[in-house]
Amino acid sequence: MTSPTPLPLAGQVVLVTGGARRLGAAIARLLHAEGARLLIHHRASAAAAAALAAELNAARAGSAATHAADLMEVAALPGVVAAAISAFGRLDVLVNNASSFYPTPLGEITAAAFDDLIGTNLRAPLLLAQSAAPELRLRRGLVLNLIDIHAFRPLKRHSVYCAAKAGLLMLTQSLARELGPHVRVNGIAPGPVLWPEGEMDSDLKARILDRTALKRMGTPDDVARAALFLVRDAPYITGQVLPVDGGRTVGGL
Repeated sequence: MTSPTPLPLAGQVVLVTGGARRLGAAIARLLHAEGARLLIHHRASAAAAAALAAELNAARAGSAATHAADLMEVAALPGVVAAAISAFGRLDVLVNNASSFYPTPLGEITAAAFDDLIGTNLRAPLLLAQSAAPELRLRRGLVLNLIDIHAFRPLKRHSVYCAAKAGLLMLTQSLARELGPHVRVNGIAPGPVLWPEGEMDSDLKARILDRTALKRMGTPDDVARAALFLVRDAPYITGQVLPVDGGRTVGGL
């Protein structure tokens, strides 16, 4: 009897920030299906994180764990990385997915909103990468940053968020220089694959989709498949950002 073929990511450990829901959960599920073990970080989504971990552990025992932390608490960030290493003995991939997103119209921007949007979208990914760097060097690992097409094209009334994501784009390129040759650093810039939580005008949704080359919405699985490509199939790609946007970035303002 022949032994089953090992899964491509068997033995690897992935930390996904904001991994309990939405894009983070889609990425976690697909990388787990390819053999990875997962540390699912969350801030307030304890029930969703526990349910996802239970789902993954039912498929493969001992393959998922959770960790709660507020990424705005700088002192807590090394502990997020340490939790992955403690749970599974190593860390191969850091997925910086957690993000704050809300409008900050000019004239209404507060210091608290600025600190929150910059803190979650830029400072936390940088400091998590810094904490993870020694372990990722040992494993010849990957930092994968979830950016946004609005790092390339500004979104009205969201200047702070756009600036934070543009900073994350440059951070991705800078860290590729800093952490090479042993660690790759790449990004994904999703377009309309999930609408923001809360009410959103249907006409606005239609206008956004009309500005994509494919004239339709994507799915979280589209982003997850891009993540899988960069984790599994791209050993000679670093410092790059892959738009997953249905052609939104070429579809006009």
